[in-house]
Amino acid sequence: MNNILAIAHKELRSYFSTPIAYIVIGFFALLFGYFFYAMLIIFNQQSLQLGGFGGGGNVDINQQLIRPLFLNASVILLFVLPLITMRTYSEEKRSGTIELLLTSPVTDVDIIIGKFLGAMALYACMLAVTLIHIGLLFVYGHPEWKPIVTTYIGLLLFGGCFVSLGLFISSLTKNQIVAGMVTFAVFLLLWIITWIGSFSGPTVDKITQYISILDHLDDFGKGVLDTTHLIYYLSFITFGLFLTAKSVDSERWRG
Repeated sequence: MNNILAIAHKELRSYFSTPIAYIVIGFFALLFGYFFYAMLIIFNQQSLQLGGFGGGGNVDINQQLIRPLFLNASVILLFVLPLITMRTYSEEKRSGTIELLLTSPVTDVDIIIGKFLGAMALYACMLAVTLIHIGLLFVYGHPEWKPIVTTYIGLLLFGGCFVSLGLFISSLTKNQIVAGMVTFAVFLLLWIITWIGSFSGPTVDKITQYISILDHLDDFGKGVLDTTHLIYYLSFITFGLFLTAKSVDSERWRG
């Protein structure tokens, strides 16, 4: 466990020792702030028409503002998460430190989980920025806290899927740009796969709806912790880390 935490700390520190962490967090904060401002104006107009901010009328601040805000903001992750994962193994290969890492007294599992936790820690820092906006809603409105908690749980699992898959793709190449572009392309495919299925008949449509990483996120915004979605995300993360382990093992064998 100490080895895993040491690697995770090293990964997180390496993000902040370069402009990557600051660019990623700044870019996410800027776009999320824009979405928040734009949707808050729309929500405020609706609430004024129907009886007051966050309370009166039929306007539900969780369903009319917070839920669509995070669903729209999740689009940003398509662009941001490849920036986080593209360097995890590619940079090690490019700089030649991968050999030192593979011959160090730590297991492949320690390395993979450590890198995963390091990337997830940076992702958690990104999400922490959004707490400022949500805090403002609690100051001036009356949102329910349970759907917000489940939304953050869903976003952490959602991001974990992308990070695990990004680790695998990064382990396949020593070029960060290639890793980033391929990761983005795969993320985009998982995002729009339901569109493809909708034109391919009911059976394929049902399969693509289950495979779609986005469709499983929706219920979290409603305050629902469905075991089906939890199993999907945890299985996805486990499978992504398993593929990474196989890729790293083959790298060790070739070395």
